[in-house]
Formats: sequence, C-alpha cells, structure tokens
Amino acid sequence: MTFFNKVKWIAGVLLVFFIVLMTNLVDKDSFNQLRQSVTTIFEDRIVASDLLFEMSMHVQKKELALATSDSSFYQLKNDGVNQELIQLIGRYEETKLTENERKLFDDLKGEIENLQTIESGELNDSNRRKALASIDKITHTLHGLSKVQVKEGRKEMFVSNKAMNTIDLFTKGEIIFLVIMAILVQIIILYKPKESRD
Repeated sequence: MTFFNKVKWIAGVLLVFFIVLMTNLVDKDSFNQLRQSVTTIFEDRIVASDLLFEMSMHVQKKELALATSDSSFYQLKNDGVNQELIQLIGRYEETKLTENERKLFDDLKGEIENLQTIESGELNDSNRRKALASIDKITHTLHGLSKVQVKEGRKEMFVSNKAMNTIDLFTKGEIIFLVIMAILVQIIILYKPKESRD
C-alpha cells in the first residue's frame, strides 16, 4: 500500500469518526433539551397547576363561609385554611416563574394578605363585602395564573417536539450515512483495478 493510499484511508477513517462524533454531540444536546423540557413541564407547570387548584379550593371554602354567614368556619377552620394557603404559596414560589407569572403571583400574595387582614376584624356587612371583593380578585388572579401554566406548558411542548424532530432527523441521517459507507466499503473491497499491459 502506497503512502498516498494510507493517507486516504486515515483521512476516510478520521472523517467517519468526526461525523459520528458530531452527530452524537448533537443528539446528546437534543436529549438534554428534551429531558429539561419534560422536567419543566412536570415540576413547573403540572405541579404549579395542582397548587393553584388547591389554593382555589381553600378560597372557595372562605367564599362559601362568607356567603352563608358561617361564623363557626371563622372560629374553627379559618386559621387552618390560612396556614394551608401559606404553605401552598411557599411551594408555588419554589417553581420556576416567568416574569408575567411573578407579577400575578405577587398580586395574589398581596390580595391573600389583604383578605386575611379583613378576616381578622369583625365580619360586619362592610367587611363581608370587602372580603367578597378580595376573594373575587384572588379568584381572578388564580385564573390568570392557570392560563400562564397552559401557555408555558405549550411552549415547553414545542421545545420538546423540536428536540424530538432534531433527534429523528439526525437518526435518519446517520442511517443513510451508514448505508452509503457500507456500500463504499463494499466497492473498495471488491474493486480490482485492471492491470495495465506494457
């Protein structure tokens, strides 16, 4: 084998090595994007939606107690509901928040504090109206936060689909490349040049 043929073989092997290495790195990056997207969908969107639902249930208990003038709720259960709301708010704050979500969440915390301040006083007609107005704002904010979860979840699904499409494209490309390489190797192995007659 001549020196030039050795260089061609070495160059061919290095080319195959670098192509496989590059596609592997692209696949690894795409898998990481996919993993991150799925984690974000679960931890920051599904869990957050569940926390919002739980908060909404507690706020509805307060609204029902106000609507039915249930004084026993405020004597026996309201402190427990407030503690659970504080815990849910703390857990929600640990999720990844977008800028818009942060603003809505700060509004929610402020309005819940306002409601608790109203509830700590005497629940006369004036305070009852203020509490119902505060609950209405809280419900509206919870609804807004819920819409953010859907919007952000949709974005993460787009990212994961894009990563999956990239993985699929490179996988198909790798298969085509390997088939072409197998054909070329067969041609190189089976090709016998005609010997020239002098």
